[in-house]
Amino acid sequence: MSRQKTRQPNLFQALIPIVVLIVLLALNVVHFGEHTLDGANQFALIMASAVAGLVAVFLRVKWDDIQSSIVKSIGLAMPSILILLMIGALAGTWMLSGVVPSLIYYGLKVFHPKIFLFASVIIAGMVSLATGSSWSTVATIGIALIGVGQALGINEGLVAGAVLSGAYFGDKMSPLSDTTNLAPAMAGTDIFTHIRYMVITTVPAMSITLVIFLLIGFTYTFESTPGDIEQILEAIDSKFRVTPWLMLVPAFLIYIIIKKIPPLPSLLAGSLLAGIFAIIFQPHLVIEVAQGIEPGTTGLLKASYLSVMQSIFGDISIATPNDMVNELLTSTGMRGMLNTIWLILAAMIFGGTMESAGLLIKITSTVIQWARNTGSLVLTTIFTSIFFNITASDQYIAIVVPGRMFADSYKKRGLKPEVLSRTLEDGGTLTSVLVPWNTCGATQSRVLGVSTIHYLPYTFFNMLSPLFSILFAYINYRIRRYGDDEPAVKSEK
Repeated sequence: MSRQKTRQPNLFQALIPIVVLIVLLALNVVHFGEHTLDGANQFALIMASAVAGLVAVFLRVKWDDIQSSIVKSIGLAMPSILILLMIGALAGTWMLSGVVPSLIYYGLKVFHPKIFLFASVIIAGMVSLATGSSWSTVATIGIALIGVGQALGINEGLVAGAVLSGAYFGDKMSPLSDTTNLAPAMAGTDIFTHIRYMVITTVPAMSITLVIFLLIGFTYTFESTPGDIEQILEAIDSKFRVTPWLMLVPAFLIYIIIKKIPPLPSLLAGSLLAGIFAIIFQPHLVIEVAQGIEPGTTGLLKASYLSVMQSIFGDISIATPNDMVNELLTSTGMRGMLNTIWLILAAMIFGGTMESAGLLIKITSTVIQWARNTGSLVLTTIFTSIFFNITASDQYIAIVVPGRMFADSYKKRGLKPEVLSRTLEDGGTLTSVLVPWNTCGATQSRVLGVSTIHYLPYTFFNMLSPLFSILFAYINYRIRRYGDDEPAVKSEK
């Protein structure tokens, strides 16, 4: 028997699942509001995947091939899912040990409210630049800054936007970042040429971001008064043993990440160390969380095990006389990450199904035809990366696939590879956190406790960087071409 060959999709067929997804997501926003991530969006992605599967079957793609593509897509997201679980554990033990409350306490002592947003961008940027990881930055310093912002009465979307602007600045510019290494590898240049060339768009984008947050800080009407802040400090001080020794935990985590220990063991080590510090510095809370444990050495050992384990996998809530502080002193551990993991899995199922029939490639290859000059080529590349962030739900795919697709187009136009690598970074890395079901957007939203829709308008750096890439390409500002005075950069591959 002769085997049936798969058909090539046309643009209409490729767009059917996308349209279905957009309609379902819009209905979810209308009917579920802020609770779309509790299951509605997950099922919308699954239904859109089913439609994509029907299109694939119509194109004679075998189910085994569709399933293999789905499994491969999910496999790409597994490191993110495991890291997400470890972040849940980290958040719980850092709460029980007093690390996060202490960071909030010292933050309220040090930061003047008017410069808090400005300082948040700088702090998150410095930590992310040193570690090369926006995820680790958000999961540690980011959580504490959100707590400080809430105590100051600042809109949590604003604070999250400041944290993410700084975190993704560092993620973009750090030689330790995986995406900063991936983008030049796809384009065919070296990492340091890539970083130096990104400065051209990054400096103006970050400068404007800092000015905006500074202006917001000096014009913002703060809900909290000095008296409210004093009450918060007293509530934290009455419940936790606040000591600089607790700062060894985040210092240790940042140190081992800088030493290039992979994120998963780093986060696990940071969680376990915080659990030990909880037993040493907060034994009264350990007993309180365990509940019903008799005093004595045996009781303390049992309470230590129960409390630390509970903080790692489940809910803990520290009660104080201050309601605002009570909202800050809660954690859901690994369990609280399950909705986000569900969302990521559903998104990767959709991306894998679309890819199995070549639907994503069909859409993007059609878009390439619109690139008539350097400006439109850069614009098309960035929008293609955004498209993959939305459909494939993974920032690595949003860098790798457009990188392969556009490499020849950039060469034919005489553009050096760093032009492509910078465009991939601005379009792929920075916009990933703006998509609610992308691995980055889903994770950062869950970790910070702020919905993507709420922080998106304030992620100024993430939105300005791609705009500067497009603008500079259209006005031909410092666009490197072969034949310029400086020699062409050759790939080391």
